[in-house]
Amino acid sequence: MSQAKHETAAPPVSDVSVAVGLVGLAGLLFWVLVCRNWPAIADALAIPGPRARMSGPYASVATMLFTGAPMVLWSVLVDKVHLRPSTGIDWSLRRPARATLDVSITKLGGLWATFAIIGAFYCLGRWYWDGQYLFAMEVIGAAAPIVFALSIPYVLWLDRYMIEPRDSTWHFGAMLIGREAWDVGQVKKHARAWAIKAFFGAFMISILPGGFAQVVEADFGAIGMDPVRLADVLVAGLFVIDVQIGTVGYLGTLRPLDAHIRSGNPFLAGWVAALMCYPPFVWGTMGRADVLAYEVNTAGWGYWLQGHTALLWVWAALLVCLTAVYAWATFAFGLRFSNLTYRGVLTNGPYRYTRHPAYLSKNLFWWCSSMPFLVTNGSLTDMVRNTVMLSVISTIYYWRAKTEEAHLLGEDPKYREYHRWMAENALITRAFAIVGTRLRPRSPEVQPAE
Repeated sequence: MSQAKHETAAPPVSDVSVAVGLVGLAGLLFWVLVCRNWPAIADALAIPGPRARMSGPYASVATMLFTGAPMVLWSVLVDKVHLRPSTGIDWSLRRPARATLDVSITKLGGLWATFAIIGAFYCLGRWYWDGQYLFAMEVIGAAAPIVFALSIPYVLWLDRYMIEPRDSTWHFGAMLIGREAWDVGQVKKHARAWAIKAFFGAFMISILPGGFAQVVEADFGAIGMDPVRLADVLVAGLFVIDVQIGTVGYLGTLRPLDAHIRSGNPFLAGWVAALMCYPPFVWGTMGRADVLAYEVNTAGWGYWLQGHTALLWVWAALLVCLTAVYAWATFAFGLRFSNLTYRGVLTNGPYRYTRHPAYLSKNLFWWCSSMPFLVTNGSLTDMVRNTVMLSVISTIYYWRAKTEEAHLLGEDPKYREYHRWMAENALITRAFAIVGTRLRPRSPEVQPAE
């Protein structure tokens, strides 16, 4: 009876509310509508300037403000995340500034040294000065002086209220100064967190403009009766949601919002599995014919299903639904989305059905959209290569999922409870667990000694 009761109990309470992601999504959609209808808005309000849709790259950057601001306001005013013990802040402390000044100076030294190291990394990485990354470098270069200036009042203010202001950034600063005791574990924690923000932050900014422009400029009247073109635009729009909210997540790692990085993945395997999926390490998943390319001489679903109108519409709906799950899995995080990090435990939204909805939906989308097992040149070799390469990519994502679980299982008892609850109750996770159990060979029964 106790087992049955456990199986029907609700999962642990999520650290992220459902509403915070929804208000961010609403702000994003509002700005997209403004950009699409800017000529009419400018005429109605007699605003001087060009009468064209705002689809430029900096309009895509501005989207983050309209996405992030509602999430911040909801988090503070409604969810009151700044009062949670997990922030490490006690707002009743109100220490005098002089009491924490030495700590703050050390911390600022560590923070500014980190900025310098990241800047050097960007300068040395050739890939950051080519193609889509050029825009990211332009944005980061413009933002750097502002971030540098704001870091001073932010650190001086926050240290007055932190229960333990000597955090991982302070330990890194203390190591550089060499005058106070510092913890190597804390320094590694600091390095992992900022490496994640630097690497993935630049990547996310670099891919903001493309999909945004496609959605803002889309002529839905012209493509409404074409399932392939309509699906392409809708999928692009859903990826805009993923990229915009994901970028806000990387840039909004602030402790007062309880969105700080509590720890970066400490396992080398986790880093290898994650970095293999992003440029410059592997470009296969980005559509280029490199190491893991799986679209050599393929034509995609629209080509192979042409002439079958009903099936085209069904397939288009399938791809849009899979992408919608992928976008949902991102905006459900609210302000806390980022790879390789522990920033609290998410147990609602699509994470109530499977622990890895983004990975599952993304891989199903790739299989269904590219159809790597069909090639235009009839080459059996290309068919096999494409299918094997996409199978390898799917296996890498399975590996990523397992390393992420190992990280979170070691960090939070709430995640351990969630992990257990999902295995017993979640529709998809439980189904995979049952299949996996049946596929594993049974251990031979031990015969009692005579």
